[in-house]
Amino acid sequence: MGVLATATSGNAGIVMVAYIVIIGAFIYFMMIRPQKKEQKRMASMLSSLEIGDSVLTSSGFYGIVIDITDDTVIVEFGNNKNCRIPMQKSSIAQVEKASE
Repeated sequence: MGVLATATSGNAGIVMVAYIVIIGAFIYFMMIRPQKKEQKRMASMLSSLEIGDSVLTSSGFYGIVIDITDDTVIVEFGNNKNCRIPMQKSSIAQVEKASE
């Protein structure tokens, strides 16, 4: 009877490892992979940012890019040409190209 109990616990260990692998794969495909894909999309969007592009900030304001440096942009808001605000590139949520 001792041999049967050892064989059963060995199978239970294999089943447990299989469940852990399945759960790990589920977490990767449902959480980690989409997040990395979104980060790549944002990085490519920000790298293609040009002067004159219309942007939507993460706070919900629409503006036009008038100057770009390494990690900051100066955005002009509204019809008033005096409303220019410097902000980080990471605060841009969406870009619409000027040529479109």
